[in-house]
Amino acid sequence: MSNDKHSGADRIEDALPENEPQAFGADAYGRGEGVGEGQDVQGLSQGQIVWSRFIRHRGAIMGLIIIGLVALLSILMMGIGPIDGLWRDQEMRSGDVLNGGRPTLTIPGINGAEFSIGLYPFGQDSLGRDYFAQVMLGVQTSLFVAFVLGLVALLIGVTVGSLAGYYRGKVDIVLMRITDLVITLPVIVMGAVLGALVAKLPLRLNAGPEVTAWIRENMPLLLSIALGCILWTGLARLVRSEFLTLREREFVDSARVAGASDFRIIVKHMLPNSIGVIVVNTTLLMSSAVTLEAALSFVGFGIQAPSISLGRLIQENQGAFSTRPWLFWWPGLFIMLIALSINFIGDGLRDAFDPRTKKIPSARAMAKAERQLAERARTETKEVSS
Repeated sequence: MSNDKHSGADRIEDALPENEPQAFGADAYGRGEGVGEGQDVQGLSQGQIVWSRFIRHRGAIMGLIIIGLVALLSILMMGIGPIDGLWRDQEMRSGDVLNGGRPTLTIPGINGAEFSIGLYPFGQDSLGRDYFAQVMLGVQTSLFVAFVLGLVALLIGVTVGSLAGYYRGKVDIVLMRITDLVITLPVIVMGAVLGALVAKLPLRLNAGPEVTAWIRENMPLLLSIALGCILWTGLARLVRSEFLTLREREFVDSARVAGASDFRIIVKHMLPNSIGVIVVNTTLLMSSAVTLEAALSFVGFGIQAPSISLGRLIQENQGAFSTRPWLFWWPGLFIMLIALSINFIGDGLRDAFDPRTKKIPSARAMAKAERQLAERARTETKEVSS
């Protein structure tokens, strides 16, 4: 390759003083990975390094802002638990259908000249109930299911994976065969079966009205726990793989020699070193939980009345697709926002925890670094000559 076709990285490397080949960080050469990164992370703890990498991930920050705003909107409008929200219709009373149930929300440049909320910003359903209130409650249900399912899968997956990876031998064989058995079960079919069983649980138990009402009101909790009990397998295999590698490391041998118990070695030494894999895959699992719950509710095997979910809203209004499409737009929009936001957060956490994923600087950053290095070389040359 001729001299006039050198890459930006080569010009940066040539501009470095001979006696200081790594003046701007240990990795400030090659393709450009880590230009200035050595100084950025110098003196920081591991948690601070992860956080600094995470906040530089634009997609993750955008996802965090969006899901935070969506959750805040639903809680402020419809409240949470015994706390009432600010929205005027907390009970979703039936009433007259106004203007065909069309949304009253107007946005400048889209469907109106000025911004206006109106009485029914998301429109009304066939019974005249406020659709905005229903969608906000559905958002809370989706977030709740994602959180509980992720927590259940986290507890089971980490426990199974850590025990299998640490003890190996017969323990590993038994736990992994159980994991393989659960993996072979089709998730959507098992979810439909579990949803149907939970819905029919009062009849199976021959329960009284109080128990029946409790089961129906807590359908999201029961369904998310049931789904978490079959979606932990991927996390368990990843944790097992991490533990198989970590158990051969020197710090684990040192802990054994020092007399640490197996429980202390697993909890205090090995789990903290696997936190990246655990956190990233749990967030991605929570994202898939949102779409899975919506799919199950859409086919009628998910959340049942009186609970409200985004998938059930779509399922109840599927007959109005051609006449009132906004009854699909709003639940579908929030399903996509929640799922994509959690996915972006998971991508940001993956890049933050994995030191091997270094962002290659842009052409502007490379040019800026090149100018800095050239200016420093000229300054040092003047100092030497003077």
